[in-house]
Amino acid sequence: MEKVRLSKLMSARGICSRREADVYIEQGSVYVDGQPVRELGTKIYPWQEIVLDRAAQIRQNQQVTILLNKPVGYVSGQPEPGYKSAISLVNNDSHFHQDRSSLRFVPQHLKNIAPAGRLDIDSQGLLVFTQDGRIAKQLIGEYSQIEKEYLVRVSGNLTREGLALLNHGLQLDGQALKPARVSRLNQDQLRFILQEGKKRQIRRMCELVGLNVTGLKRVRIGQIRLADLPEGKWRYLGKNESF
Repeated sequence: MEKVRLSKLMSARGICSRREADVYIEQGSVYVDGQPVRELGTKIYPWQEIVLDRAAQIRQNQQVTILLNKPVGYVSGQPEPGYKSAISLVNNDSHFHQDRSSLRFVPQHLKNIAPAGRLDIDSQGLLVFTQDGRIAKQLIGEYSQIEKEYLVRVSGNLTREGLALLNHGLQLDGQALKPARVSRLNQDQLRFILQEGKKRQIRRMCELVGLNVTGLKRVRIGQIRLADLPEGKWRYLGKNESF
């Protein structure tokens, strides 16, 4: 049996992301079969035991994940000049007063935090920021199976055949899309449930069946719902919550 890079194996087991694994290895926080490993690029057998030391486990448990109800007009990631970043909305004043977590906002919670998924500038709703590589991998990793649910307002005439194509049969960028669950809520609103997130996917899917998207709101990621979180407000992912 061939050996595997330690950081890759740590990521595959859900211990942390590869980037985080390299940091822990350099810090001497990773033990393989009870022995510390400090050399980057170390390879081990897939059956060997990997453990983080107590200090690293504590640091992991202190990492935060933030849930924001992003308004239209903000970009998910690093903005170009003239645009506003959604992370700029995360501050003490905009913290949802009904947040049930025990955490209090401190600037340290924004260190090394990144969006786990995109929501384009013209869309609103649930956007996740996290310091935890395990959560990022769960939401946007190559093999993620997490559902995302959207309420989509459209204009145009949706035929029965068009609705069937939205559920399965469309291609984007020369690749077949995964099956989706798309249903009509009323004359001008659809519900989309997807397990992938190509750039502007819903808008482009709708264009292919003759529809124009006039409003798009993400209301759920996995088991986490937007619920009563007001627009422009944010809260922490609770310790008893998971996607």
